[in-house]
Amino acid sequence: MDFLKQDASELQHHIEELREILRFHEWKYYVMNDPVISDFEYDQLYKKLEAIEEAHPELVTPDSPTQRVSDDMTEDFPTVRHLQPMLSLGNSYDLEDLREFDRQIRKLTGVEANQEIEYAIEPKFDGGSIAIVYEGNRLVRAATRGNGVEGDDITANIRTLRSVPLKADFSKFDIAHAEVRGEAIIPKALFAQINKEREETGESLFANPRNTATGGLRVKNPEETKKRGIEVFIYTLGYARDEYGNDQQKVLQTHDKGLRILEQLGFKIPHQERAVCRGIDEVFEFVNKWEMQRESYPYEIDGMVVKVNDLDLQEKCGYTSHHPRWAIAYKFKAKQATTQLLDVEYQVGKVGSITPVAKMRPVQLAGVTISSISLHNEDFIKAKDLHIGDFVVIERAGDVIPYVVKALPDLREPDAQPIDFPKYCPLNAEEQILLVREESEAAWRCPTCTCGAQPLMRMVWHVSREAMDIDGLGRAILERFYEQGWVRNLADLYDLDYEKISTLEGFGKRSAENLRKAIEKAKKNPIRRLLHSLSIHHLGKRASAIIAAHISHVLDLTEKTEEELIALKDIGPVLAKNIIVWFSDPDNLAMLHRMESLGVNLTQTADDKPAKSSEQTDGPLSGKTILFTGTLQTMTRDEAKKLAEAAGGRTISAVSSKLDILVAGEKAGSKLRKAQDLGTVTIMNEEEFVQLLKFS
Repeated sequence: MDFLKQDASELQHHIEELREILRFHEWKYYVMNDPVISDFEYDQLYKKLEAIEEAHPELVTPDSPTQRVSDDMTEDFPTVRHLQPMLSLGNSYDLEDLREFDRQIRKLTGVEANQEIEYAIEPKFDGGSIAIVYEGNRLVRAATRGNGVEGDDITANIRTLRSVPLKADFSKFDIAHAEVRGEAIIPKALFAQINKEREETGESLFANPRNTATGGLRVKNPEETKKRGIEVFIYTLGYARDEYGNDQQKVLQTHDKGLRILEQLGFKIPHQERAVCRGIDEVFEFVNKWEMQRESYPYEIDGMVVKVNDLDLQEKCGYTSHHPRWAIAYKFKAKQATTQLLDVEYQVGKVGSITPVAKMRPVQLAGVTISSISLHNEDFIKAKDLHIGDFVVIERAGDVIPYVVKALPDLREPDAQPIDFPKYCPLNAEEQILLVREESEAAWRCPTCTCGAQPLMRMVWHVSREAMDIDGLGRAILERFYEQGWVRNLADLYDLDYEKISTLEGFGKRSAENLRKAIEKAKKNPIRRLLHSLSIHHLGKRASAIIAAHISHVLDLTEKTEEELIALKDIGPVLAKNIIVWFSDPDNLAMLHRMESLGVNLTQTADDKPAKSSEQTDGPLSGKTILFTGTLQTMTRDEAKKLAEAAGGRTISAVSSKLDILVAGEKAGSKLRKAQDLGTVTIMNEEEFVQLLKFS
């Protein structure tokens, strides 16, 4: 039958029927791993749909199987806000941790000890978390987790993944707006095959399945995402509203039922590795079984997630600012391996701290090749009794950070040499600079850098996302600029010759222009970011924001005394002294003046100013400072702080003569003793604090 000769009505019916057939076979192949037709037969159906749509482009719809790959190359990733925050999870590591979690759930929900609580268990996939939004049954947006509130828009890339339906019949459950959360991962076998093919073609190998998947989500060409073989397992329906904005999640009743509904809609969810357990002991048996067979599982997992199954109980448990109280991650034991410590090299940080780095005989650990591990400082080396040539046990803490657990002295050669920490800066080959170590610190530091290593690291920090956030200006590029003699201090970053940059290998006019735009954008940053970027010892993100809220211009700090700085909330004497010293240095001041002349903002912005206080001027804690210590039973410390601030109080972090009230929870330690010794602090327990707020 020649479908191209059908009338419009018949053709519309046929094309929708063909799309549904293709969606069914995509689901059977990519989600269920149970294809019922051959690849050739699928390709024939696909080509038929392509031919019809090519002849009738007016019939092409965004959710058609042919529209998975975008024709456009994504140049950047705009930030989008999640419909609901994507929170982290608390961690547990053994049966006692799980039992404590169960006790907290009972306390929060009122479930008696003789009643079993149902828990839903599923794998904690080691991949990249994503959120996918559907409106009117169609996929309209996908984003990375990002900071939990906002993420990068990766819609075009997610549309290429055939385990993600472009159309899902949420309306069948009276859901008009939905956001599902999932994990993007690559099967271990496929990852090995990808690396084998890359090795044969002379390309660099990918580090591990997790990085390959998360990196594949953020490539500029959606076709490259498709080639990675990324799969998406959905683990929850995070947001569900009907067309009138009413919450539809309660209709699901349980987490497990929600997953089964998502499976009906065509999403990929775990099966034999998922369970609903009655009671925490049954939970432990199940997670322990999966830890034992972890290596045989086709995907990388670093634990199991335990969730209260009943959604009403979840609501009673609520959330902290960091994680849901009704869920916890059971982390599998860190993987360990034995290798040999071949040598030690040294790195310098932005404030001159010297960090020893062990060079190891390369070894595979949890899917990653480990060849370098930080030894932190001299005390760590002595505590572990490390020698050159030692065989050592290493592990990846949380399956992420490599760590030296111990040396194996029984295997040590008789002439093995202990690691002697250098007395002079190991990076300066021209002159001997004696290292210094402050009494309260573990790190040795180079106090007077003349070799250029520290200025380079200060520039690396200055442009980083945590500081000035200059996109596209990473360490490798800065090193090239440094070698060219273009940059020697922070001010030079804002006085670059973009014509010269465009002639560098790997650059071009477009790359140079993108860099210029990123630097121009950074010039407008609030001064809290600038202060944080200056590499002043101990000046972190929070302290930078506090100081920025109390000055109108960065150079105001040249006139501040230590006493004035210490009077600010959370600014201690050590940091105050470091700030005074930094702003007394003529070279630093000249650099700031030059930065300002080049357009860098040094004036307080609206973002720097303190938020308008919502404190009650006549509240029960008006004008009082308050500190919480120990474990609180009915709320988290963050929740308690918010209550105190709403009642007019100001929370502080240390016991001093400035403290008015100390609220002591269970296992309160040194802070309670110090407050008692002062004799001027009102000490109350959690119940008394709650009563004070309730009846005042």
